[in-house]
Amino acid sequence: MTAFRRSSRSARVLVPAAVAVALLAGCAQGAGGAASAADPTPRSSVSPGASAPGPSITVTPAPAGTGAAAPGTLLVADFGSDTVTFVDPARGATGSVKVGAAPYGLVVGEDGRAWVATAEGVAVVDTATRRRLALVPYLTDTGPVTTGEYRGGGMGIALSPDGRRVYVGVNVPGGNGALEVVDTTALRVTEAVEVGRRPFDVDLSRDGTEVYATNHDSFDVTVVAADTLRTRRVEVAPYGTEGGLGSWLKPHYTAVRPSDGKLLLPFEGERLAVVDPRTGRTTIEPMTANTHQHGVTVTADGTLFTVGTGPIDPDEDRGPSLTVRTPAGVERVYPLEGPHESVAVSRDGRTAYVTGGFTRDGYWDGLTVVDLASGDTRRLAAGARPLGIAVL
Repeated sequence: MTAFRRSSRSARVLVPAAVAVALLAGCAQGAGGAASAADPTPRSSVSPGASAPGPSITVTPAPAGTGAAAPGTLLVADFGSDTVTFVDPARGATGSVKVGAAPYGLVVGEDGRAWVATAEGVAVVDTATRRRLALVPYLTDTGPVTTGEYRGGGMGIALSPDGRRVYVGVNVPGGNGALEVVDTTALRVTEAVEVGRRPFDVDLSRDGTEVYATNHDSFDVTVVAADTLRTRRVEVAPYGTEGGLGSWLKPHYTAVRPSDGKLLLPFEGERLAVVDPRTGRTTIEPMTANTHQHGVTVTADGTLFTVGTGPIDPDEDRGPSLTVRTPAGVERVYPLEGPHESVAVSRDGRTAYVTGGFTRDGYWDGLTVVDLASGDTRRLAAGARPLGIAVL
């Protein structure tokens, strides 16, 4: 039996409500308790009434002599602005495209179109011509368009394996969120279904038959059948749900393990929750970074990359880091300077790119480039509070 390091985290999450509101902005904010998604839930009856594609808009031009983005170019979502920015890993930002307020997650298809979850709708960007092709509004009422970490609108986003559908998690301030389905040919939302609170991340099973919405503020993952939109709620709370509004110990982002389709959710650099989405059963494996963790990605060989944002308690926890975990569970922890949020890996697997946007205070306008062999790091300017990231 594995021995876990004893943690006092459960003793640190309960705070008076007034203190929670004043001090625990970010991960600790948001309503606690369970989501209300039923098991199963009927398909939503919605009208596919999204507007037609919008006009292209003015963009910052690409460098002279370039057409399609060079392989290895990075695309980041500028959560602190209304743009996505193209980044050359060697020399920094090379151009931006206006997409909509406070873009969060993004995903890029094989056709070169990027799908960006903004506060206003899902933006469609041609990464070769660097133009916005459309802005697809949400069906869900998210209230006035605002910015900041609690703004309504799209958060996590994923593209089906056949490229025909985009799934976006839509945050509804003060209530449960929605998973909306975008038809990538018609460029409109066709269906929506209720999920949990603040869907930070959206992922797909390997065959595209299931969609997973990771809901930060309801301690759960909503498993959605892609064909019927029936839902199942799976609680993921290795520290329990005690603390509600004041709890830091909630799920953030999920990676789907290539070998068996199980969901990997890191918590606090101490525990990796391994969730079987078919049974809802969760097993726990130890981790070593001892830091609050956010963004994740997994490579084809099953190597897991996890972003550590920094300590909850500086007297007990370690600073920001990037954890690289092999399929056998062996970890290497790379220290980082300052908080970060999301991570992507170069196509040759030698370099990691970690965005500095962060959903809380302490963010910065750039990313850290990590040489995975040597451990060397360097900072690179890259847009305004970059959050989501993809390698083109």
